[in-house]
Amino acid sequence: MAEELTREELFLKKQEDFRTNAFQVIEKMVDWCNKTVGSKHLVDEILHSIFFLGKINKVAFSPEEIISDEDMFIQLKEKYSRPFECYKTQLPRRSPFSCVLDMVVLQTSPENENQIKQTLRDLVISLKPDFLVSSTICVSKSNKSSKQYGVSMSTSGPNAGRIVIAASYLSSYWDEYVADAVMTYYPEKTKKNYFDGTMKVPKDVTCRAYRINCGSEMEPCKSCGNLFGLHTTCQKEWPYGNCAEVESLSNLFEKEKDVKEQSKPTSDTYTPENREKVRNYTLQELRKILKMIKFNTWSGEFYRASI
Repeated sequence: MAEELTREELFLKKQEDFRTNAFQVIEKMVDWCNKTVGSKHLVDEILHSIFFLGKINKVAFSPEEIISDEDMFIQLKEKYSRPFECYKTQLPRRSPFSCVLDMVVLQTSPENENQIKQTLRDLVISLKPDFLVSSTICVSKSNKSSKQYGVSMSTSGPNAGRIVIAASYLSSYWDEYVADAVMTYYPEKTKKNYFDGTMKVPKDVTCRAYRINCGSEMEPCKSCGNLFGLHTTCQKEWPYGNCAEVESLSNLFEKEKDVKEQSKPTSDTYTPENREKVRNYTLQELRKILKMIKFNTWSGEFYRASI
């Protein structure tokens, strides 16, 4: 009995790291927003994303519990009312650290790759591991484009990850080709027999991932090899949609339409009818997960900042 109690106490203590990180990330984003023109929407969006993940966390945390400073709570609720109103009814289109990345790129400029990496590293090192933190950043570039960035999913546990991956797809946050490649496998690591949206990115596109906490370059995992034709000898297969390459290539395709068209999936199964079938299946899977975790208040909408 004593051992069980200790295990329970350890679990609860670990879950507190969610709240600690959430407060610290929000505080940092608000501080950066005050110095960065045109970034209010990122604070609005990250508040919603964190509140939603707090709601579905193994130990649930309300916005009041996350923002423990009363004055800060009142000010944020006044300035950004919608996240407080919508976190129980709308799903986030991406995970929180993606908003952090956008803020850092906005204030640093895309060409300052080393500065972007360093700023993210400084933040990650100051946070507890496992909650609301991305482990990887990816930098993609073609001959013509500026550098485009992405981070890995900053969710904890399989349910939160699957929810946000489905939401990134269904809300059209990801570019359609990238999203369709991911959905070729989602929600498991098994390729669908009726649909193949995988692709091969052009040879002149570089797509490099790095560990945020130490800066070392990482070989693409097997999943990214399967999705995008990236050369790799790595046998590690992360959940499809989890990796930083997904967001980074998606951002590249948004900027460079000719690169996107060169990467178009070529399978005979890549048809409008099958795409619709995959969309319906993904929505069905998403609803199933939400029901399983007893999140029964989703309106069917995905949150978009209105600032």
